[in-house]
Amino acid sequence: MESRTEIKELGEFGLIKRLTAEWPQHHDTTVLGVGDDAAIVGKGDVLSVITTDMLTEGVHFNLMYTPLKHLGYKAVAANISDLCAMNASPRYITVSVAISNRFSVEAMDELYEGIRAACSVYKVDLIGGDTTSSLGGLVISITAIGEVQREQITYRSTAQSGDLIVVSGDVGGAYMGLQLLEREKHVYQEAPGIQPDLTGFEYILERQLKPEARVDIVRHLAELKVKPTAMIDISDGLASEVLHICAESNLGCRIYEDKIPIDQQTYDTARDFNLDPTLCALSGGEDYELLMTVSQADFEKIKGDPHFSIIGYMRDVAEGCSLTFKNGGETPLVAQGWDAFKPAQ
Repeated sequence: MESRTEIKELGEFGLIKRLTAEWPQHHDTTVLGVGDDAAIVGKGDVLSVITTDMLTEGVHFNLMYTPLKHLGYKAVAANISDLCAMNASPRYITVSVAISNRFSVEAMDELYEGIRAACSVYKVDLIGGDTTSSLGGLVISITAIGEVQREQITYRSTAQSGDLIVVSGDVGGAYMGLQLLEREKHVYQEAPGIQPDLTGFEYILERQLKPEARVDIVRHLAELKVKPTAMIDISDGLASEVLHICAESNLGCRIYEDKIPIDQQTYDTARDFNLDPTLCALSGGEDYELLMTVSQADFEKIKGDPHFSIIGYMRDVAEGCSLTFKNGGETPLVAQGWDAFKPAQ
């Protein structure tokens, strides 16, 4: 009898690696294929950067608390974030949607209003896509295309031992926004007459429902004349992304708990939910901040910059990947972030 391997045994990234291992390339214009935030193609000094992402109803979003306009905006921002991780500037998108008959024309107008708003903010052109029917709800697939100077490309695989680990903005807010929305959903399901009270939680709700791709950070790095030695966007959780850079660069790392940037509203909400704020920051996804490694030679350029937090450093792979607690204790750094095929807990 032929053996069967369940997809959940490999997980999302294990499956991708298995399916695309040793894939032949037929064109010398393919600079980078599968394995990073985006692919890179072209010749000359300016290269095209291409990424695609799919969002599925019931897996990536819940329309009970996600407005269609916000969903359209977020779908674009998530793809633009992948371009930012390659140090690229966004230029174009294509949008494909699969819709069931429970969606009206007016509902699609709302979705595309959000997409249009994101195109305006990020200065990208909608240049195509596809529309088809679905038996299982709404599916959105967006491809984003950007440009980058060849010498300015950043990969996951080029960090060096001793590099500083730096994160933009703050982390964990999107995850706590999701927890809040899920709680209010359950309250509504049990008592439909009770209206949710979300006053005072505007920041974390926006982090979840309308995140922003950090195109401003890409521009700021250029102004500072700092090119990260490696970079990735935080879509699956801070710990997961750090470990991606470690794995691709064949290095270890040390992260300091007290250096991880957590907004006060995120911290307070986590405590209200009896959750560890640090764990939420490490394992919560969809912050779409940029995680990068920076040469120590550039320390003076980023020291004290309000856009960045230095949270640790890269080290030899034999030293492993660890988290140093506020009290000085240490534990292995473990990825508990988003995995599309991870079984529900």
